[in-house]
Amino acid sequence: MPYRKFSDYLIEKYHEKVYKISLNIKCSCPNRDGTKDNKGCIFCGETGAGFETLGNSVPIKEQLSKNIDYIGKKYNAEKFIAYFQSYSSTYLPLDTFQYNINQAIDDRILAVYISTRPDCLTDEQCLFLKNIKEKHHIDIVIELGLQSTHNQTLLYLNRHHTYEDFTDCVAMIKKHGLEVCVHMINDLPEESLEHVIENAKRLSKLKVDQVKCHSLYVLKNTVLGNRYEKGEIRLLTLDDFIERTISFLEYLDKTIVIQRLIGRAPKEETLFCNYGRNWRYIVDKIEADMLKNNRLQGSKSQVF
Repeated sequence: MPYRKFSDYLIEKYHEKVYKISLNIKCSCPNRDGTKDNKGCIFCGETGAGFETLGNSVPIKEQLSKNIDYIGKKYNAEKFIAYFQSYSSTYLPLDTFQYNINQAIDDRILAVYISTRPDCLTDEQCLFLKNIKEKHHIDIVIELGLQSTHNQTLLYLNRHHTYEDFTDCVAMIKKHGLEVCVHMINDLPEESLEHVIENAKRLSKLKVDQVKCHSLYVLKNTVLGNRYEKGEIRLLTLDDFIERTISFLEYLDKTIVIQRLIGRAPKEETLFCNYGRNWRYIVDKIEADMLKNNRLQGSKSQVF
């Protein structure tokens, strides 16, 4: 494999197949509730990123049990990762956040992954997670939505946080012995190939643990969707996306785990997604191009 694939990493670490269980909780985001804005990021839909989760009215333990039962039988799996996926799962009062995490602790859970923003995590939450990690001997990974390390791009995306907020958050997470996964979009129309390469260099320098790559999909009833329908944005081509993703990987330190190369969105809610191609086709093409041309993750990275 020309990059450090997440599924390979999980087997290497846990010595068996491990599957992510997505959990949906009642939470929002300072970019939607009026604290910083009420419109959200320009690409964000009404359900956040939790397309494949049960409703947030279902108790966490019930979500966990139902999903473990379904996935366990389907893939013959016995161990799992609890993944708090939708919106900013740390954007809650401390006692509510602690309750949610405790509800996800189970003998079958080897790790807890928590999706949030760089401006929605506190030192108190990290200290609590550190104690959970040590008490239950499970791994804790904070998944930070970033999309770009460039402040001008973050402004365009209406993120309402900066790259400096992100680096401060990474330092806080690392201080408590927790791990970091960073979400990135490699085909933003506001960025060039040079921007993407610089993104990889910066993440490598920060020694993040994992990266989750996305392509830019356009949802209905979003700011981005409205601009797309009016012809105000020019999306890149599939070839552009593939080249940017491969270049990103070449400049990314080879020790960083790649959770995914491309995202997915429900067809009925999208105006544009993955260039009209199946996600598996695109992943296969990226991997084939990398192998054919000996373009490997970290081959151009200067981080040692």
